[in-house]
Amino acid sequence: MKTRSRSLIVALTCATAPAIMFAAFAVNGVAFTKRPETALLAEPQPLAESTARLDYAQELKIQEVKGPWLRVTNGKTSGWVFAGNLAEEKPSEVRGLDGLPLPASETTATTAARPLIPAAEEYSTRRGLGKAAEDLSWLTQQHATITPADVKAFLQEQKKGEFK
Repeated sequence: MKTRSRSLIVALTCATAPAIMFAAFAVNGVAFTKRPETALLAEPQPLAESTARLDYAQELKIQEVKGPWLRVTNGKTSGWVFAGNLAEEKPSEVRGLDGLPLPASETTATTAARPLIPAAEEYSTRRGLGKAAEDLSWLTQQHATITPADVKAFLQEQKKGEFK
């Protein structure tokens, strides 16, 4: 695959992620997980080994702040987490009909890119949007070719996410 095409795919993949706003977290303070599942990492690095996984809206005690990374504990569980994955206030525990912690209207393009069900494909074909399923299939295939190392290199080069 051409380097330019790979860069474009990595850029498109990263563009679907929501913008991250950093909160003012402090040592001995608390934070809450805001993703359906949050990984605690062994080191303050994006691709470090996971030491534990926490559910949505879990309270964490902040032990250390190192740039955009926080060393946190949850009972006997501890590890590092990127500040963009946490909230200062406990998120609502109300879940949408699809089981996500947010209503569909507040989700990102990543959520919307789930596989199309047959009824949706039929509807798009009737409306002249039949290529939507093909486009999604192509994007899914391209996504499968991107490795964690590709994403890390792109984020580092563009100074995005954990690499700001």
